[in-house]
Amino acid sequence: MDFLALVLTSVVVQFAYGALTIGNLELGLVATMIFLLGSVVREEYSFANYLQLRGHAWRCFSLWSVVSLLALAIGFLSNVTGETSRAAFVLTSTLGFVALFAERATLTRFVRSSAAAGGVSARRLFLVGFEKDIEAFTYRYKPWTCGMTVVASVVLRETEHTLDDDLTLAAASARMLRPDDVFILSPWSRTDVIDKCVTAFLRVPARIHLGPERVLDRFANAHIDKVGAISSLSLSGDPLNLFEVAAKRAFDIVVSALALVALSPLLLLCALAIRLDSRGPALFYQRRYGFNRQTFRIVKLRTMTTMDDGRHVKQATANDPRVTRVGRILRRYNIDELPQLFNVLRGEMSLVGPRPHALAHDQLFERRIALYARRHNVKPGMTGWAQVNGLRGEIDSPEKIRQRIEHDLYYIDNWSLPLDLWIVFLTVFSRKAYRNAV
Repeated sequence: MDFLALVLTSVVVQFAYGALTIGNLELGLVATMIFLLGSVVREEYSFANYLQLRGHAWRCFSLWSVVSLLALAIGFLSNVTGETSRAAFVLTSTLGFVALFAERATLTRFVRSSAAAGGVSARRLFLVGFEKDIEAFTYRYKPWTCGMTVVASVVLRETEHTLDDDLTLAAASARMLRPDDVFILSPWSRTDVIDKCVTAFLRVPARIHLGPERVLDRFANAHIDKVGAISSLSLSGDPLNLFEVAAKRAFDIVVSALALVALSPLLLLCALAIRLDSRGPALFYQRRYGFNRQTFRIVKLRTMTTMDDGRHVKQATANDPRVTRVGRILRRYNIDELPQLFNVLRGEMSLVGPRPHALAHDQLFERRIALYARRHNVKPGMTGWAQVNGLRGEIDSPEKIRQRIEHDLYYIDNWSLPLDLWIVFLTVFSRKAYRNAV
């Protein structure tokens, strides 16, 4: 489907542009084949990737962008670009991404509906453990909705004699049913049971899994780590390595500096409008928590008649009387946030990251939500994954802050430079990024 989407896009663009040229088709085919090879290397076509749409957009965007540039370089070196229309190539690159995402969205919807109906099965599971643990596992994860089929569930009994008999029968059943995966569902504290289960199922040609403890649901990237002779279950690590930190910082400096130069006339006009509209300064400073919970002063265009920065900060609400006439326009289009480009240049913020809250709100949310403090493991951002998904404005319910935290933690656990580029793009061009502004 990826192949058809890209090739058809290339052909349609050429006909729409006026003529079908060999150079354009050659570059389109080269780009398509490189994209398919890159997707195979990245295991893009694994079944699990098509059980949810999240992540497909920026993965397609990042790979297709690199592939387009690489194809153009190949065309230049092979002297094919002389026959190629530059406008047609740019249009093919743009519409190619749109076609890829639309095709994958359609495929994901089909796979999810088929998996939920039991029509698609990627893995065959064999469950063994105590009754309450098997029930909890099936209720919590519902494996049949993820393209998995449970071929059998063997309930173990507590006594040592019956446990050995149960495991002997379970292993024999597993050899006959030939599952892909065996899940041992027992509390991790029951090492005696786990040892016996592992010993029994090592003779079965299937992958053996130690069923998840509830605590693992809190960590998206938990994995087995080995340092020397020490093996451990790594729950979390540094959000970014040294190279990633350098790349993100370089991106922040270049983009924020260029944006400040380009937007300086707009900022001056807004500052003048604020001064003419109401009494007070054009800029508003407020303390926020940054990386590692270090305090800094965020700078914004003033949009209210008040400038709270103490222990009690009232959130802006819909039709808030404190918001000025000019301020309402600035907040509607996120223009009041533009001076934070100076915070980005100073290294206090990043272009993309979890949005910082006023100190009073930050301290309140941290007491109520267990994983809220993880947001401080990276620099706060001018925009973020939550904001481009419409999660902004007043927080007047536990559900709203929960959704924001989930999106912020997803960003922290799945950061990449292409994701930052995608979020910046959505911040400017997506309707969701302007939703719920107050």
